[in-house]
Amino acid sequence: MLRAGLTGSIAVGKSFVSSVLASLGCHVLDADQTAREVVAAGSAGLRAITDAFGGEVLRPDGTLDRAKLGAIVFSDETKRARLNSILHPLIIAAQDDWLRRCETRDPQGVGIVDAALMIETGSYRRFDKLIVVFCRPELQLERLVKRDGLTVAEAGRRIAAQMPQEEKKSFADYLIDTSGGFDETRKQAIAVYENLKALATGNLTPSKD
Repeated sequence: MLRAGLTGSIAVGKSFVSSVLASLGCHVLDADQTAREVVAAGSAGLRAITDAFGGEVLRPDGTLDRAKLGAIVFSDETKRARLNSILHPLIIAAQDDWLRRCETRDPQGVGIVDAALMIETGSYRRFDKLIVVFCRPELQLERLVKRDGLTVAEAGRRIAAQMPQEEKKSFADYLIDTSGGFDETRKQAIAVYENLKALATGNLTPSKD
């Protein structure tokens, strides 16, 4: 099975690209889903987070209050790094287990993990190919404000806390620009899928795109 990473900065359209690739037959895993699973109530991951950040990041029912935790770590680089050091090993182990199960079922398939911090953590090196999704910076800011109900200043801080889009693009085997809307993005995603599927089935010689 060909393993691909899908990444990009916040609010650039990764979820839409993922949905297109899944509809074409790729096995797609959203790292946010895995992140929720590894901090489920009663999990070792959640205990590690409360040890690091205190009980105030829990809701009354004992589940993680992601909004409170996000407010803490987005404003403090040291705390954000501490959270990542707790979560990333757990998330990567869960992703790798999922990929192995997909490969058992579909040896010539395409398995894709969608994760925002794949480049920053170095975990992109586990994959055969890397897809980077991006859009124009002003559109990214507009989308984030609208999606999360943030002020422009708050959205700007969240964007600034991540690796710049131009730097992420330099790591890519495939680039998908979502600035042109859904139809144009879908065309790009289909082209990437066709290339990945050909690689997975041995009908194309691997090369840096």
